[in-house]
Amino acid sequence: MSSAPTSFEAVVIDIRLESRVEGVARWQIALDRTLFSTVAPTGVLEAVARSGARLAVPVLGVVEEGGVVWHVADKPLTEGTGVTGRLGG
Repeated sequence: MSSAPTSFEAVVIDIRLESRVEGVARWQIALDRTLFSTVAPTGVLEAVARSGARLAVPVLGVVEEGGVVWHVADKPLTEGTGVTGRLGG
């Protein structure tokens, strides 16, 4: 018996500013593939910066719009960045 996957590899295909309140920004990040959904809306996107530093960007929720799942985060990722997505805490 196999369980559903909880991690995946993807590439950032778009990013947009969701809001900025008192200097705090929230971003929406679109990926070329995802396992996040309104049923499994939280987790983390992990990436490696050009400097070699590992980045962990918490996914706070998702917004589905026009067939695109936008991952809500408080940190931006650059378009073209490869990520590992992990569902859950």
